[in-house]
Amino acid sequence: MDYDLIVVGAGHNALISAAYAAKAGYRVGVFERRSVVGGAVSTVEHVPGYQFDLGGSAHILIRLTPIIDELSLYDYGLEYLELDPLFFAPYEDQTSVFIYRDVDQTCEGLDRQFPGEGERYRTFVDTWAPFSKTVRDVFLSSPSPFELGKKFVFGSSADVDWQSALSVIMRPYGEVVDQFFSEEKVKTPLVWMAAQSGPPPTETLSAPFLLWHPLYHESGVARPRGGSGGLTKALAAMIRAHGGDVLTSSPVDRVVVRGSRVVGVETGGEVITARAVLSGTHILETLDKLLPSEYRPPETDSMRVGNGFGAILRLALDKPLEYAAAPGIESRTALQLVCRDRQQIHDAYADYLKGRPAADPPIVGMSFSAVDDTLAPPGGEVLWLWAQYFPYEMSGGRSWDDIGDEVADRILDTFEPYAPGTKASVVGQLFQHPLWLERELGLFRGNVMHLEMTIDQMFSLRPSMSLSDYRGPVDGLFLTGASMHPGGGIMGASGRNAARVVLHFLDSKR
Repeated sequence: MDYDLIVVGAGHNALISAAYAAKAGYRVGVFERRSVVGGAVSTVEHVPGYQFDLGGSAHILIRLTPIIDELSLYDYGLEYLELDPLFFAPYEDQTSVFIYRDVDQTCEGLDRQFPGEGERYRTFVDTWAPFSKTVRDVFLSSPSPFELGKKFVFGSSADVDWQSALSVIMRPYGEVVDQFFSEEKVKTPLVWMAAQSGPPPTETLSAPFLLWHPLYHESGVARPRGGSGGLTKALAAMIRAHGGDVLTSSPVDRVVVRGSRVVGVETGGEVITARAVLSGTHILETLDKLLPSEYRPPETDSMRVGNGFGAILRLALDKPLEYAAAPGIESRTALQLVCRDRQQIHDAYADYLKGRPAADPPIVGMSFSAVDDTLAPPGGEVLWLWAQYFPYEMSGGRSWDDIGDEVADRILDTFEPYAPGTKASVVGQLFQHPLWLERELGLFRGNVMHLEMTIDQMFSLRPSMSLSDYRGPVDGLFLTGASMHPGGGIMGASGRNAARVVLHFLDSKR
């Protein structure tokens, strides 16, 4: 037997599972197709002197978990840089809104601009903080109906008036915000941030994407020094320090099954054996490509990937970003929620439903070189513009290979009025449209969440009822990644949850 556990893919969830197994004393081998670890949590020097993340950039939810401490990742090179303010929302009339980690500071600023909105914000945070903490606890547990019920009944929200709460939770988040706030310039950034989870503001039962907002004040927003890949590099170092192998440029061709149980993987024509295999790739990659077809479960056909989601334009600038509404370090530090109003989100989603790239996309700007001088040369800046909504498959037979440059220009043109002079300072760029995300990162149809994050594919239904316990359809095969509960984003809960299941299996076979 070559390994106790083989892990397919080196995304952050897969590495987290592997790290827990290595810490427990098991012989672990991680096999990654690409030349760098991290999957959608990786960083490369795309333009000389400029470090570009290739996927997720803001580290929020993982800081609500015990993963960093349990795996001692600070000992393996991880260093987090705090971002405060958390969020900045500029407007074309040169007003702006800041949300700080400190609730009091946030409320004071809101009340100065919009009397009464600060107190409304405080009420919103205080009302939904217990619920948001329960959501966090649910994410960190296996998604069985029993576990879910236990967390909601006996967890942080045990004292919540559920009769009143449910009437809010079941509504679209784009409407719920009206229940708490009166000023559109306060509502818009909250709704736009909620939209980062995937479903549009009109989606029924989507309110939790807004209602977990209080967690941002608890976790803060942070960045690994050197780029988002600092997290996955630390995980790989930890695994190697515990005797494991992390092998890049080593694609797995298939999962090997003998006698109705998994015995290893094939890579480069060689079979590598293991007592268990954990797949951290997209669920459809695992079920449709890696697993022998006779073991493909019928519910695979019902898993909804969707039709793309967003796109990101990564820019290297020769000077620091400067917003007209708020020049200076605070606006450059925060996540920049560049959205005129809620109607802009609705219009962009309407374009998407018609199979067209958004004509006037709302944007999340990120210029983390404001706090990390390793990302750009002296005097330079990295600026990343995530925009929504952009379909993978477009009407009229158009291809991203044909219109990518045009859409990238449109995103920058949309951003330019908020920070004049940005276009003239661009010295390099990378445009990650939905087709690029599929080709390079294995994100089917460009969905960064793997599967749609709608209620029918969440909790014990992700990716399906029979596979939601992190066990594959064959004995000895296990599953992790954004395809599994609790879904996409840099949290690591899927990896930690899967590790518990894998370790129980391995321990039982000692």
